[in-house]
Amino acid sequence: MTTTAPRSGLIVQPGQGRTLRAAAQHVTFKVTGGQSRFASSFEVLVPPGFDVGAHVHARSEELFYVLDGELDVLAFEPRVRSTDGWRGWQSMKGERVVRATPGTVILVPPGCPHAFANPTGVPARMFFQSSPPPDHERYFEDLLEILSADGPADHNSIAELRRRYDIEQLTPLRHDQPARSQ
Repeated sequence: MTTTAPRSGLIVQPGQGRTLRAAAQHVTFKVTGGQSRFASSFEVLVPPGFDVGAHVHARSEELFYVLDGELDVLAFEPRVRSTDGWRGWQSMKGERVVRATPGTVILVPPGCPHAFANPTGVPARMFFQSSPPPDHERYFEDLLEILSADGPADHNSIAELRRRYDIEQLTPLRHDQPARSQ
């Protein structure tokens, strides 16, 4: 008779996980590719004024769940992909950018343009999953290293990093302080 070892899952308590910080941004790794073969999971603090820019992944599927705060989000192919900004985009079905509040879920399949930005004066917090692992883990490690360097962010390095990790940038990544709290 063959016996198998008992199986155990993974429980990550609040405040646990490996956290990377750069200025006002931080990402906490909750579940990594070494722990799951299906997805990497993160808790992300989105500071006021941060705009990830519209982008698309050829391979990755992403899921976002807003925990605290508010984010402007989109997850659709627009009628026209303008390169200056995504907030005015509209899909062929009439979809527009949505203000996501706590409890909002955003599912983004491969090939779907998507973006999020924090237009408010307070940080937003979201749970984020990416499949397959570990591309986003490595991306966050490299990005926060670039953002933690002295002086302004090196946008050329960020652009190269995004290309390397299956991110086709459609509109610019920005981090501007909002004019006022909303």
